[in-house]
Amino acid sequence: MSSSSTTKEWILGISLAAGTAAVGYLAYRTFVSRGKCCKTRVNLDIQKDNPKVVHAFDIEDLGEKAVYCRCWRSKKFPMCDGSHTKHNEETGDNVGPLIIKRKEA
Repeated sequence: MSSSSTTKEWILGISLAAGTAAVGYLAYRTFVSRGKCCKTRVNLDIQKDNPKVVHAFDIEDLGEKAVYCRCWRSKKFPMCDGSHTKHNEETGDNVGPLIIKRKEA
């Protein structure tokens, strides 16, 4: 057997092993580790020193309508300032505000 044919066999074997490993890794990432990685925080910078962010309001203090942020991007948090629009465009998300209004009598 010549060294030329042995080299070709090694190159073929290494290429086949690398391709199989790449396909296996991609399959693992797609099916097994789905949802385990890449989890990002929703709240990036609001009251990070508190263990839990909670806001409570009395219904009587709301007036006719209150619009609350649910995307955590509002500069007026907990009130909505429309930041969800940019968030949705950037991420493909569909989050919107929580709107509470008085029932018309």
